[in-house]
Amino acid sequence: MDETDHKLIGLLRGNARLGIADLAVRLKVSRGTAHNRLRKLEDSGVIVGYTVRLRPDATPQEIHAWCSIEVEGNQARSVIASLLGEPNVAALHDTNGRWDLLAKLRAENLQELAKTLERIRLIKGIRNTETSIHLETYRLS
Repeated sequence: MDETDHKLIGLLRGNARLGIADLAVRLKVSRGTAHNRLRKLEDSGVIVGYTVRLRPDATPQEIHAWCSIEVEGNQARSVIASLLGEPNVAALHDTNGRWDLLAKLRAENLQELAKTLERIRLIKGIRNTETSIHLETYRLS
């Protein structure tokens, strides 16, 4: 990836709905070049999808939580694969320090969150978890 690819990714992070023509103008390249670079990033797996970001208060009924996870030994890959298959895991991060992984969870209610945590705790290779419910957001980047 070169500087133009990084700029393209930055533009898409800011607004994933930008069209090829807009991307080309902002990157100061031809439409064909913008299209080819975008397709190459998608085909190589650098860009794996596009999404919609909502304000945290846009879905007030939804519960968000952070689950810190400690993995046993060298079972991180299998644990990650299992967590990526869990529908209520919105994001999964590899971390350093006391916890090995940090999962952002979404649930419609506390009962659904409890069931999700129960499934997570049953995953082979998870030694320990600690969950915090997201109460308020003060700043968005």
